[in-house]
Amino acid sequence: MLDDRSKILTDSLKRLLRRGATTHLAKIVNKTHATDLAVTFRSLSRTNQRKLLNLIHDIEKKGTLLMELDEDILVDLFEGMDVDEIVKIFDALPKDDVAGLLSSLPEEKSDAVLKKMKGEGAEEIEDLLKYEDETAGRIMVTDFIALKQDMTAKEAIEQIQKEHHEAEMPFYLYVVDEYGKLVGVSSLRQLVLVPPETPLKEFMTTDVVSVETSVDQEEVAKLVAQYDILAVPVVDEGHRLVGIVTVDDVIDVFRREATEDILKMAGAGEEFVETKSVMKSTRIRLPWLFASCVGGIIASLIIGYYTGLLNQMVYLVAFMPVIAGMGGNVGTQSSTIVVRGLATGRINIRDIFKVVLKELSTGVILGIIYGLIVGLVAEFRYSTGGLALSVGLALMCSMSVAALMGALLPMVFARVRIDPAVATGPFVTTATDIISVFFYFQIAATLLKI
Repeated sequence: MLDDRSKILTDSLKRLLRRGATTHLAKIVNKTHATDLAVTFRSLSRTNQRKLLNLIHDIEKKGTLLMELDEDILVDLFEGMDVDEIVKIFDALPKDDVAGLLSSLPEEKSDAVLKKMKGEGAEEIEDLLKYEDETAGRIMVTDFIALKQDMTAKEAIEQIQKEHHEAEMPFYLYVVDEYGKLVGVSSLRQLVLVPPETPLKEFMTTDVVSVETSVDQEEVAKLVAQYDILAVPVVDEGHRLVGIVTVDDVIDVFRREATEDILKMAGAGEEFVETKSVMKSTRIRLPWLFASCVGGIIASLIIGYYTGLLNQMVYLVAFMPVIAGMGGNVGTQSSTIVVRGLATGRINIRDIFKVVLKELSTGVILGIIYGLIVGLVAEFRYSTGGLALSVGLALMCSMSVAALMGALLPMVFARVRIDPAVATGPFVTTATDIISVFFYFQIAATLLKI
């Protein structure tokens, strides 16, 4: 349904753009949700993207649209804007979103925009930009409700009414001591249900899940999912409350991280490639395929070493695809399970031997089952016991080793602090192909005594 709606919107906008129907275009873009427009923008030329962007009257909507766009589109659109226009858009957006957009700009333009921006907002953005990319500090919101622990419920309600009209997440009321250190949290519901003269420290929850500013954004997202909360407080090294990470930002983190992992697992880099040019897509994917190329060359050298065996038993060639293919599939399954487990926190790198042993055992059982099936096919088709045994054993070894590699490589990568997703694609499949070919021919040479 969503795809159909996006297609209808895209086709309508393209048709109106060709006709130059500016009035109709303005009506459509100003009535359409910014997220829907972002989907349409990906299939339009840069010229038409700028035309539609200029037709949007609501500054906040224009900023929301920009936040939804891919980085390469965003950079191109910002190049066509002057600094004053960018500042006007940024003034209407939350500070954490502005920090994210500024990091997409060239350094000179980013500095020029920050100089133009004035007041507390500019200082808050500069503070956010001091933190490393993809950390809790970079994505946190600084508009939150913090109340002193000695306040009564009545005083807290009065302060919220006076000072916290634009708080990002009003459902959680964070409680701090006289030094600004986080000591507790209360819900808005709790606040209005207790007697007015009750101090906050008497009904607040002291067991608060919090993170430091340097914590990776993916770890923050896992905490939100694990504890089923709408926001996570962010503290500095002295445990002073400096911001919160809200669930909407966490959803964006999950989406970006999942996309990166999928692309890495497929050996296609870690950037969105569907909107890139042909040359840029080629540059991104070229290095990731190098491992596969090297692995293929090594496999061809192994096959060449066993040329004499192939000349005497040409039937061996018929079963090479199934042995390599089944091994590759099992390796990909194991590595995908492990990478997902590591990403969601269901698998801990301390359990490396337990995880690897489980996947190896699974690979052995699957190898025995499919080794028997393919071995019987080989015997039925060629009626040579040695060939059937060679194929069956080779398939069992291939699938067992593939499961071992698929589980072991991501765990090792995670242990040495390398993203385990990169192990799932080219590395696992390449290693499996080489090992499968070697085992197959070595077993056949031994059993057939050729």
